[in-house]
Amino acid sequence: MQPTEQLLRHATECEEMARFTRDLESRATWRRMADRWRRCAEVFARESAVSRVRAHERRKHAAAA
Repeated sequence: MQPTEQLLRHATECEEMARFTRDLESRATWRRMADRWRRCAEVFARESAVSRVRAHERRKHAAAA
């Protein structure tokens, strides 16, 4: 499983916990945790894409030299 998928899975699990929790404060906490997991997945995906582009550029420059 890819890291982004794992992070999104954690978010889904937190959302499920929020649905089953009766306490409003706990529900809000679970939802905040789900949001944070989603943000982590977004950041990881974005940083991975940037890293791939940079690696491609380095290979391109190395091949041209």
